[in-house]
Amino acid sequence: MGIYDVYPNDLIEKAAEELKKVDSIKAPEWARFVKTGVHKERSPDEEDWWHKRAAAVLRTVFVMGPIGVSKLRTKYGGKKRRGHKPAHFRKGSGSIIRKILQQLDKAGFTKFAEKGVHKGRIVTKEGKLFLKKIADSISKLQPKEEKLPMEEPEKEVAKVPKKEMQEVKKEETKKEEEEKGKIPEEPKQTEIKKISDVSSQKQIEEK
Repeated sequence: MGIYDVYPNDLIEKAAEELKKVDSIKAPEWARFVKTGVHKERSPDEEDWWHKRAAAVLRTVFVMGPIGVSKLRTKYGGKKRRGHKPAHFRKGSGSIIRKILQQLDKAGFTKFAEKGVHKGRIVTKEGKLFLKKIADSISKLQPKEEKLPMEEPEKEVAKVPKKEMQEVKKEETKKEEEEKGKIPEEPKQTEIKKISDVSSQKQIEEK
């Protein structure tokens, strides 16, 4: 199981618990009073929000790296309420993201790198192993999905319209009655013409 096969929320929560054991990743004293951005009205309610944000930043660096502080600020930003006026987007706190990246660098999970035009932080081998171990532990706890037997699709039967069915039934009944001798065969067109000619001549003679 890879890092992409696990739900992000489960991975972040588990990684935050593991990051608490790392000495270099610690919340500063001002973390209890600070907001995570201008768009927020209050500071976070959770006491361990610093480690959860560090775990989330580590995962985003793994997925989107190389990435810098500016793009991370837009990712963790939000809409600021302005009363009766429409809300505007504001970036998240840059100081929090900078401090977290510095702590992750000290722990050896991230480092600065350049790939072509892009510059920023990427995840190191230690960081990938750290996330992969957590993903493996989560996948073991998840129940395995039972594979149900495949059902064969039902064969579709072509539907015949009612009019055609009625015509076919009439033809079948006519054939059966003709064979029995109940209904005489219909006269041919030539015989009908002869009878019409004879009747017309009789009418002329009578006149």
